[in-house]
Amino acid sequence: MVREVNRQFIERVEGFKVMDMASDGKKGIDKIKALKPDLVVMDIFMPEQDGIETLHQIRSENLNVDCLTVTAANDVQTIQQILHLGVFDYIMKPFTFERMEQALIQYRKFKEKMSSTSDVSQAELDEMIGQAWQPINEEPEQLVKVSQHLPKGFNRATMDKVLIYLMKCETGASADDVASGIGVARVTARRYLDYMEKSKMIRVDIQYGSVGRPVNQYFFGE
Repeated sequence: MVREVNRQFIERVEGFKVMDMASDGKKGIDKIKALKPDLVVMDIFMPEQDGIETLHQIRSENLNVDCLTVTAANDVQTIQQILHLGVFDYIMKPFTFERMEQALIQYRKFKEKMSSTSDVSQAELDEMIGQAWQPINEEPEQLVKVSQHLPKGFNRATMDKVLIYLMKCETGASADDVASGIGVARVTARRYLDYMEKSKMIRVDIQYGSVGRPVNQYFFGE
């Protein structure tokens, strides 16, 4: 289910097509060798062979593929290991569609530029890898904190349950449906649905019946 969520996110971005999916690192290596994709989007926590070992194998065998990690791993040691292995980007779960879109658009620009020229300037390279240089400004009012964490009171596991439930509902689901389907209070389901809709992880349609108030019906995907 999670792989399917990632696939639909990826294919919503123009120019990207998922060739295949693998359930573990060993199968992933086999598919990389057979299909020769441009980019691999992988988790770190996988059965048989985890993401770090898989990245080591990709580098040691000089497989010509770029890698992007999408994972719940947020400890410094793991992050350093992954960055040392040369991933193009590191996306922490839970993430919004916009964060995935941002990574893929940046990667597309990188591939287009690398295939169209034999040399680049420092400024062009900075733009390709998303490292636009800015002078340091120590004025306190200029400092901005950016956080990838969920808002206070939200739980990653509950959000995953909501997303997976909606994936199974081809005709959509109301907040009441989601609440009973995953075993939470309606107010809790509504909070998660509203947050996920604003983050563009899901969409909402307002459906009007013959009587009574309109009902918000939530859907995964377009």
